[in-house]
Amino acid sequence: MGLDFGSRTVGVAVSDPLGITAQGVETVERPQENKLRRTLARLEELIGEYQVEKIVVGCPRHMNGDFGERAEKSRDFAEKLATRTGLPVVLWDERLTTAAAERVLMEAGVRRERRKDYVDKIAAVFILQGYLDSL
Repeated sequence: MGLDFGSRTVGVAVSDPLGITAQGVETVERPQENKLRRTLARLEELIGEYQVEKIVVGCPRHMNGDFGERAEKSRDFAEKLATRTGLPVVLWDERLTTAAAERVLMEAGVRRERRKDYVDKIAAVFILQGYLDSL
């Protein structure tokens, strides 16, 4: 499972059973940035539904490789997720995945007001696919 963790949403993607390709599943809405209970509960449902064995969480680094505030929040989220699910959680460099997702949606002709509905899910696909390709 690949996750694009944001302050208001979490994009979710899963791989095929052979671990070759990533597909977008959904975007989990987060009612409040500091509250994770509902978000973690929904992710646990998806983990069971898709028989997830490992989770890849996007970690947004600065272009120079440094970790910023968002990266720290992603790290904290990954730790909570690992503790709650008991699954291995890998942090994956997600630089420019949201920009790439926006570009794909523009090229596909998705209207600007609809892009926000898909961008996090597509970014999660890029995160997971990048991880799968590295294997």
